[in-house]
Amino acid sequence: MGCSGCSSARGCGTSAKGCKSKTGSCNKLNVFDWLNDIELPHGQKMFDCVEIRFKNSRKEYFRNGEELTLNVGDVVAVESSPGHDIGTVSLTGELVKKQMLKHKVAFDSEEIKKIYRQAKKTDIDKWMEAQKLEVDTMYKARTLAIKLGLQMKISDVEYQGDRSKAIFYYTAEGRVDFRELIKMMAGEFKIRIEMKQIGVRQEASRLGGIGSCGRELCCSTWLTDFRSVSTSAARYQQLSLNPEKLAGQCGKLKCCLNYELDTYVDALKGFPNTNLKLKTKKGNAFYRKMDIFKNVMWYSYQDEPLKFIELKLNRVNEIIEMNKKDETPSDLMDFVEIKEVVKEPDYANVVGQDSLTRFDKPKHKKGKHQKRKKHHKQRNKNKNQQQKNG
Repeated sequence: MGCSGCSSARGCGTSAKGCKSKTGSCNKLNVFDWLNDIELPHGQKMFDCVEIRFKNSRKEYFRNGEELTLNVGDVVAVESSPGHDIGTVSLTGELVKKQMLKHKVAFDSEEIKKIYRQAKKTDIDKWMEAQKLEVDTMYKARTLAIKLGLQMKISDVEYQGDRSKAIFYYTAEGRVDFRELIKMMAGEFKIRIEMKQIGVRQEASRLGGIGSCGRELCCSTWLTDFRSVSTSAARYQQLSLNPEKLAGQCGKLKCCLNYELDTYVDALKGFPNTNLKLKTKKGNAFYRKMDIFKNVMWYSYQDEPLKFIELKLNRVNEIIEMNKKDETPSDLMDFVEIKEVVKEPDYANVVGQDSLTRFDKPKHKKGKHQKRKKHHKQRNKNKNQQQKNG
């Protein structure tokens, strides 16, 4: 059996040796248990709620009323409506209380269901058989939706552990009347149907993939909240508004556009207003572009728009202060810093071996073979001389 924590319905394909991660699961969005090594005060019982993870990133909290000894990675049977479901323990102990406070779940809520038992072999076998049906069920459901002409996309299917219910996740731009679709799917699959609409970002999170950076998608690994991303984030970072490069696999603007936005906003506070023109005796100069990291701005005169004049940020602010005092410099070129080009020394051939291919030529050394050949030649010469004399 593969690891049940993977986003894939068939698991990660690990062998019976188990998953290699320390938490007993290779699932995404795991919570690091930083209270694992801290013992509870004497006489205090462990928190009775446990975090259970199901397919992909769906997590729910269940009450351990039977006081079962549960560890992270254990497969348990939990209460569901109807029947029971199978999930994997993802968090136990006092850290569950912190997570419930974060997600605003009341400790004494009646909606918190209970844990029945640790899953038996028959429960796990039935659960794995249900997971194998998910892909085929999704394709059949898509076919039924196309026949009915519904403007929706069924992106994923999640079977309940006892195979009595299935959750169909779909995306749609508007409201969809799928009552007829539910009747057809209930007759086709003989199970209880539950439809759940998700956004395109949640769809990409559930399906996963590789981003343009070459790494796994952030939404499917560690990103838990999906904040809105606007085109102003790209403008602040001076990125070209190219939808093909700025859009992710979900079709929306990439979430990573917000990662460095605060740094750019703070850096731009020291730059003047780009709509402000620099007044000189030669004429007015307007803004063309800037380099935030090098604190450099480029301006051009109105009668010379193709000539870019590079100015340091402090020099631009100096000219603006002069303009506020009704002072106009003669020319922007007077404020351009001349860059000294340091000529690097040429390669000095101190060894006298300047050829890179000098080691490629084979060296002819006089070996034993050449000495032996010379010896035989001299011996034959001596024999011929003796025969002539005799």
